Amino acid sequence: MPDCNHDCSSCSLECSSRETPDLHFKANELSNVKKVIAVVSGKGGVGKTLTTALLAINARRDGKKVAIIDADVTGPSIPKAFGLHEMAKGTETTIFPVRTKTGIEAMSLNLLMEDPTAPVVWRGPVIAGLIKQFWTDVGYGDIDELYIDMPPGTGDVPLTIFQSYPVDGIIIVTSPQDLVDLIVSKAVNMANMMNIPVLGIVENMSSYVCPCCGKTLHPFGQPSLAVAKKYGIELTDSLPIDSKLATLVDNGEIEDYEGDYLRKITDAIHNL
Repeated sequence: MPDCNHDCSSCSLECSSRETPDLHFKANELSNVKKVIAVVSGKGGVGKTLTTALLAINARRDGKKVAIIDADVTGPSIPKAFGLHEMAKGTETTIFPVRTKTGIEAMSLNLLMEDPTAPVVWRGPVIAGLIKQFWTDVGYGDIDELYIDMPPGTGDVPLTIFQSYPVDGIIIVTSPQDLVDLIVSKAVNMANMMNIPVLGIVENMSSYVCPCCGKTLHPFGQPSLAVAKKYGIELTDSLPIDSKLATLVDNGEIEDYEGDYLRKITDAIHNL
């Protein structure tokens, strides 16, 4: 513009020189995070925590420096899955995450509370403030991939994270019930509204192996990821019903799992 004074705050015109303000929270000075991946779903109980844990473990086994943020403030599960009992420590300016036995840096509200069984009866703005502090006040160090275990739905926490964290992409977790289309649609539409790419879809509880005959059975019917095609999401993966995984989570030993679940998703994240 010929008469431009480069003061966009006083101008209503749209032009190529207008700068889009960066609304992302500034990371803690002790954090250097290269990739941020959010694991989401339109409803609870579909396996977001398990998916987050397995993706983080895969990345750690692949030699990556990994961190997890447990953003499900009212129902944090990451410390339980990884067997974390000590409280996070810190200084006046920085909180330090708790390290799992394989070297994954983890942060959760339960790691800041003396009584992890105490209910969290907080309103949305307070929870959103804590989510901000998980990024601004926690020093994760040099991290290749940071995974966020999101709460279900499209409320305050997902909105805060999508607007204020430098999220590189999301993984949507579903189950094979009839509501899957509606559930995935909500997550996809929110991601599109926030201009965040959907990297892939994980269908949890898609099958199990019969202990008697060894056949792979589908208790909810044959896997159907037609909704992925509907939205042009090419990358899909699945998790079976595996009692060993459930036992490991209950015992806080998920890092001991044997297998290579979610390899396609893991490789795609590495290659971003």
